[in-house]
Amino acid sequence: MKVAMLVAAGTGTRMGTDKLWLNVDGLPIVGHAWRRYDGSSEVDAIVLVIRPEKREAFEALAPRLGLNKPFKLVEGGQERQDSVWSGLNACPSGTRWVAIADAARPCTASQLIEDCYRQAQAHGAVVAASRVTDTLKRVTDSEISDTVDRDGLWAVQTPQVFSFELIFKALEQVRGSGYSFTDDTAACQHVGIPVRVVESGAPNPKVTFPSDLPYVRWLLANPTEDA
Repeated sequence: MKVAMLVAAGTGTRMGTDKLWLNVDGLPIVGHAWRRYDGSSEVDAIVLVIRPEKREAFEALAPRLGLNKPFKLVEGGQERQDSVWSGLNACPSGTRWVAIADAARPCTASQLIEDCYRQAQAHGAVVAASRVTDTLKRVTDSEISDTVDRDGLWAVQTPQVFSFELIFKALEQVRGSGYSFTDDTAACQHVGIPVRVVESGAPNPKVTFPSDLPYVRWLLANPTEDA
């Protein structure tokens, strides 16, 4: 069984409001993300990791989305790592592959979701990513101190798809050691599990700041062939 886990337990402090519930074209950001994974031929079931006070909102949203896949709502923890752990423990029996995704990425292309699942089945652990193309500068006290060589640098995104057994063991070991990571691939690396990148061929932005919304609206209104 292949499960998609949408991590939606954050508070969105950088936006000053709960960004997942900002309305874009008649649906909240999280609704668009949920439908992306529900519509994927690779996904059998969905686990949404949420804040407890948002349970009623998610239950009210579900009928509006025309969903095809079974889903489960589970309460998250204090940190992302805790929320992912809760989500893993809520996955159905028989889950072999799990995609962990930001619920704040409403434009993830269906082709990228499929590519990540398929590459994970070949390699065990993969992450969607895009090559860094901007010139990078290291800045100290608002002054440029160095130019960073971008050769070999990638910006990681989601989905991050893993063998269920691998990611469960990785997080179990990390939690037991007292380490904390905000990225699930870092937990794998920490315990020696190699992670391969899957290049994202279409824009896959994460809504972080208010200035991200116009771009997201445009992407949703003008999907690429990969979407």
